[in-house]
Amino acid sequence: MDPFDFFMSEGAVILDASALQRALTRVAHEIAERNEVSTEVVLVGVQRRGVHLAQRLAGFLDGIWGHAVPVGSLDVGMHRDDLGQQVAPRIHPTRIPFDITGKTVVLVDDVLFSGRTARAALDALNDFGRPKRIQLAVLIDRGHRELPIKADFVGKNVPTSLSERIQVRLRETDGEEVVRLEKK
Repeated sequence: MDPFDFFMSEGAVILDASALQRALTRVAHEIAERNEVSTEVVLVGVQRRGVHLAQRLAGFLDGIWGHAVPVGSLDVGMHRDDLGQQVAPRIHPTRIPFDITGKTVVLVDDVLFSGRTARAALDALNDFGRPKRIQLAVLIDRGHRELPIKADFVGKNVPTSLSERIQVRLRETDGEEVVRLEKK
């Protein structure tokens, strides 16, 4: 066995805890730079890990802007275009306890791949109002888009093959902080 194959089967570390923190800090600063009216910005995390990332970004933005940024959570399971191909979709709570009408909504997700989850999130947001603008922030952009969707804010671009996957593990859901590139 090639030593590289063994390394990939274990999962190459793309971001460790400190690199993940730096990537989110940078994304928060980019969000602040692009949005001059900070009181119009709200964050909506895509269930599951996007919610935790949105909460972390809100903490960084609070430090930059000096005020709390509203954070919501969005489940896109019932808006996916592959819903009929799933046995039973996992449904997580959607909580958007603020009006998004006229706001800049920053959708937050962990990995951008085909673009289908982001498209489903755009559809799901329609149920909550009409934002002034929607921006997309992702921790990892791995390429392979099937839809014309591009992230506005990216923690790290990781070109991958279709035989690889990105595994994001966060302390809130997984008990550790790491992003790995793995062979399928």
